[in-house]
Amino acid sequence: MRNKILVGLLSAGIIATGSAGTAAYASSHKDVTLALDGSERSVSTFSGTVGDLLESQNITVGKHDLVAPGVSDQLEDGERVVVRFGRELRVQVDGKPVSYWTTASTVDGALDQTGLRYEGAVLSASRSAGIGRDGLDLTVRTAKDVTVIAGGKRHAITTTGLTVADALKAAKVKADRDDRLSHKATARIKDGSAVRLVKVKQVTKKVASSIAYKTVRQADSSMYEGDSETERAGSTGELISTVKVVYFDGKLKSKRTIGTKVTEKPVNAIVQYGTKEEPAEPSGGGGGGGGPVGGGVDSLNWGALAQCESGGDPNIVSSGGSFYGLYQFTISTWHSVGGTGVPTDHSAGEQTYRAKVLYKSSGAGPWPVCGRQLFS
Repeated sequence: MRNKILVGLLSAGIIATGSAGTAAYASSHKDVTLALDGSERSVSTFSGTVGDLLESQNITVGKHDLVAPGVSDQLEDGERVVVRFGRELRVQVDGKPVSYWTTASTVDGALDQTGLRYEGAVLSASRSAGIGRDGLDLTVRTAKDVTVIAGGKRHAITTTGLTVADALKAAKVKADRDDRLSHKATARIKDGSAVRLVKVKQVTKKVASSIAYKTVRQADSSMYEGDSETERAGSTGELISTVKVVYFDGKLKSKRTIGTKVTEKPVNAIVQYGTKEEPAEPSGGGGGGGGPVGGGVDSLNWGALAQCESGGDPNIVSSGGSFYGLYQFTISTWHSVGGTGVPTDHSAGEQTYRAKVLYKSSGAGPWPVCGRQLFS
C-alpha cells in the first residue's frame, strides 16, 4: 500500500514538474513580426531581446541602421520589430562631392529625409528610383540665376548648367575665337554669377596715301642771284598701307598698320637758282634796292621791312605755301602790282620794286606787323 502511495506521489511530482515546464516554455516563446526594409515576415522565437532576435536571424546591424525597438530592449510576444538598413547617398552637387546616410529606399525619400529637395534641379536618377544596400551615386545640377552681358546686351537666365559655356548656350549667345570672355569657358558658375562677353571684330583694310616729293635745288652760275627756274616739276608717289582695325562691341578699339607697299615712287622737283651777282642798284633805291617810284617811297627802309618779313631771303616760301619772297607777297597781290609768275622766280630788286608800287597804292597796310619798319 505504502509503495502504491509513493508511486502515486512520484507520479504527482512528475506531473507537477511537467506543468511548470510547460508554463516556462509558454512564457519564453514569442510570435513576432520582423520588418526588414519594409518587407515583413512572422517569426517564432525564444529570444529575450531584440538583439537576440536579430542574431538568431543572422541579421547584423551597423551604426547607420535603424532598429525599433532598440537592440537592447526586451522582446515581447506579438512585438513588431522594424529594421531599416542605412544606405550611403553619394551626391555630386554642381561638381562638389558630398555624402549622406539615409534609411530611405528611394531617391525621393532620401532627399526628403535629408532635407535636400533640390527644387528645379536636374538629377542623374529619377526621384522614384530605388537605393540598394550598396548606396547610390547621384549627380545634381541645381538651377542658377545668371546674368550674361554680350555685345552690350544683358540676358537674365536660369540654367542648370555648370560652366560659363553652359550659361552662354542657355542665353543663346555664340562666341568665336576672337571674342573676349570675363571668365574661361570652362569656369564654374554659381547662383548670381555674371558673365561678360565682348564681341571682337577684326577688319583688314587697304588704305592709299600720297608720298610727298622733295625739291632739289641746283646752283646755276649763269643766272643772277635771286632768280630761279624749275627744270623739272615734281610729282607725288603712292603708298598702299594694310591696316588692321579692331572693334569691341561695335566701337573702334585700335587701328594699326601691319604692312606697306610703294606702288608709285615720287619724282623730285629740280629747281635751279642763280649765283651770279647782280649789277649794283642805282643810288637812292632804298635799303632793299629796286627801281625808283618817286613820291618819297624810295627813301623808306625797305631793307628793314624785308628783314622783318622774310629774314632778307628772296627765295623763302611760307610753310603753308601762301606767301613768297622778301616781302611775303601772295600770288594775287604780286600779280596786282604787275608781277609775273611767283615772286621767288624774280630778283630781290624786282621784288623790292613791286613792293614800292604796292606801298604807293595801299600804304603800309599790306604789312600789318612789319610795316612800321619802313619808318625806322
